Amino acid sequence: MSLRGNWRIPTEILAGAGRVAELPGRVKAAGIARVLLVTDPGVAGLPFIAGIIESLKAAGIEPALFKDLHPDPLHADVMAGAAAYKAHGAEAVIAVGGGSGLDCGKSIALAVSTSKPLWDFEITLAGPELDRPMPPIFAVPTTAGTGSEVGRASVVIDPAKQRKYILLHAQMLPRLVILDPELTYGLPASITAWTGMDALAHSLEAYYATFFHPVADGIALEGMRLVKENLLTAVTEPRNETARMNMLAAASMGATAFQKALGAIHALAHPIGARFHAHHGLTNAVLMPYVLVFNRPVCEAKIAQAAQALGIENGFDGFLAWVIGLREQLNIPHTLAALKVTPDALEALAEEAVLDPNTPDNPRIADKADYLRILQAAMSGVFTGLEA
Repeated sequence: MSLRGNWRIPTEILAGAGRVAELPGRVKAAGIARVLLVTDPGVAGLPFIAGIIESLKAAGIEPALFKDLHPDPLHADVMAGAAAYKAHGAEAVIAVGGGSGLDCGKSIALAVSTSKPLWDFEITLAGPELDRPMPPIFAVPTTAGTGSEVGRASVVIDPAKQRKYILLHAQMLPRLVILDPELTYGLPASITAWTGMDALAHSLEAYYATFFHPVADGIALEGMRLVKENLLTAVTEPRNETARMNMLAAASMGATAFQKALGAIHALAHPIGARFHAHHGLTNAVLMPYVLVFNRPVCEAKIAQAAQALGIENGFDGFLAWVIGLREQLNIPHTLAALKVTPDALEALAEEAVLDPNTPDNPRIADKADYLRILQAAMSGVFTGLEA
């Protein structure tokens, strides 16, 4: 392994209960008078959104609300948001919500900065120059999973191709992030569980990726520890401030760590989400043990180190058992069949996973045949043969 790397650490973060109240002052201090507030339809109806809008107005800032987006943002959602941004004469984007609201808001900021097709900014390509500076982005997550608030990328679906595109630009990194646990108290138990497992997948895949990035490794280990010690409590005690705050931290840490890399869990989850509209965190959770077993020949020692650091006995086997046990406690299904994935789609899913930009970073080389084996195992619920 080469001891060389390019490392990026995220932006300013305000963490703690009630800190969303500081948002208007920060926006005003940046000299911004008009903003587009982007969120999804479910979050848009929650009382705190009305509170944010009123507090912005009280600070002399004129907000426009854009909420017409899908659970996985479509290209059309982003372009409609860009039109709303321009019509309002906005100078910045405030993205509020889970991954959909955050990714759509960041993508809108990208769209209003370029005349080029959004797909030109796919992560697998050397992105073109912007036509104009990207507007500032303020990010306020309401779920603890994607970590999109500290990322330079967004995920947008092209329905015509049934494909998720990962868009990337350095300026998509939000200027300010607010992690306020009070905004997550109303999350359903299932969404808390699924997004929490997404955070775990981020830290896990970043940790065992083979690039030299000890900073990311340390962040990933702590992110996994926070999930281990807080996710179940956040699910069973939804207004537990400590658990909720720690899960928000774990989500941001997972996304910080995966500046290093992701891998096969995400490479497989992306086409499944695009074709079957399965929740991304839930899909990651279902796939996680199967990919772990597939990767075991090359990452057993690294996972054993993680197990020791997390207080899990029996090395790799103990870590795998912990993951499976955690899924059971969170009522996460064991097979992809529960996500309505159909056997006739497996070959196409394997082909698309090979093309996913996360595939080259998986610690074990995976081709179409390997991905097909993983998918078949995840359909049947049997791990036999995956290590071969």
